[in-house]
Amino acid sequence: MSGPAPIRLKLCMAGEATVGKTSLIRRSVLDEYDDRYIATLGTKITKKVMSVQDPKGAGLVTVHAILWDIMGTPTLRDLLKEAYYHGAEGIFAVADQTRKETLAALDAWARSIRSVAGDIPTFGLVNKKDLDPDPEFAAGEIEAFFEKRGWPWLYTSAKTGVGVEEGFRRLTETILADRPILKPDASGDGPRRPS
Repeated sequence: MSGPAPIRLKLCMAGEATVGKTSLIRRSVLDEYDDRYIATLGTKITKKVMSVQDPKGAGLVTVHAILWDIMGTPTLRDLLKEAYYHGAEGIFAVADQTRKETLAALDAWARSIRSVAGDIPTFGLVNKKDLDPDPEFAAGEIEAFFEKRGWPWLYTSAKTGVGVEEGFRRLTETILADRPILKPDASGDGPRRPS
């Protein structure tokens, strides 16, 4: 007898261009890093398979996280938000610790996604921990930003892998903890939310 069907989650990577969204996905899915910058055009969709602890106590569950890596331009974000964000269940709000302006931009990204997907969990990833931070950041400024919004967060480095898996796991567990009890999906695609 086979185990329960995998749970499918749509997660959006949000943030300005060059913060490292694509590199974080590459590190998490392939355990690789490439320092050549190749801009994401439109959106790129990648599947990450994870085994995580069910927060409701049912043991390990398999999750197929469908990662939507969205081009980091506000124009595209606003033009295509209905298509890109429909059905999203979580947001990775990605900032670059070497560029202060990328932190402030996260509010607009989260607002755009939530205008379509509702009040879904958001998890902050402050990327490029392997580099020196922007000296314009005041002591405690990053912590205060996320605390004010009630978003959990951590530092990451797509280059070294620091924090990457923990971030993916923590957002996934938060979504699973908030979900209503799941019922099987007749299509065989895995459990879905109740109607």
